Amino acid sequence: MRNGHRPADGLRPVSIEYGVQPHADGSVLIKMGQTHVLCGVTIEEKVPPFLKDRGQGWITAEYGMLPCATHSRGRREAVSGPSGRTHEIQRLIGRSLRMMVDLRLLGEHTLRIDCDVLNADGGTRCASITGAALAVRMAVRQMVDRGRLTAMPPLLPVAAVSVGVVGGRPVLDLEYSEDAAADVDANFVMSGDGRWIEVQTTAEGAPFQPALFTAMADLATGGIRRLFLLWEQEGWRG
Repeated sequence: MRNGHRPADGLRPVSIEYGVQPHADGSVLIKMGQTHVLCGVTIEEKVPPFLKDRGQGWITAEYGMLPCATHSRGRREAVSGPSGRTHEIQRLIGRSLRMMVDLRLLGEHTLRIDCDVLNADGGTRCASITGAALAVRMAVRQMVDRGRLTAMPPLLPVAAVSVGVVGGRPVLDLEYSEDAAADVDANFVMSGDGRWIEVQTTAEGAPFQPALFTAMADLATGGIRRLFLLWEQEGWRG
């Protein structure tokens, strides 16, 4: 039985708090169970050198865990340097968020997203993507309100969720204890129109059948559709 008698297709309790960083151009604190991630966006009036004078914007992300986010204190990456895991996750977040908008409509601006994990209990990269996408929406609205953009560009919602096979059955939105025991571990990123952006799937013990992957994708689809309801909640302007 899962914690809290959660069914196999159940998400952990999800909450969003907007505007928690008043100096950011958009900020969201997302909580998925005991995984809590602070997502802040800074708008920069420049783009990377490879985009200079091309008339389009850029979205990029940085990710990190606070030292006491896990059961044992982790060393600050400001001291030890970013790990390979950190590089992989922040590139995933950036790739996912660039799917939200036609970058040509942002002008020569960079949206830099900071995703800081305050507490980690599994699914931190997925929570980061889901929360950061909502923070990007706030930041783009700020660009319009401040005259940096003449109109609000169309935004495609983006959200992500983890799925795994634990004890022989697929389950949605894994806690750390489930993730550590999973035979298969997966992260699914989807756009609001039902298309996949990225899927990361790994067999931890032995290869798995295609039918099991289909079952995991179905669970992810249902869970992400529920996460998209966050886009309809009031109060997001912060």
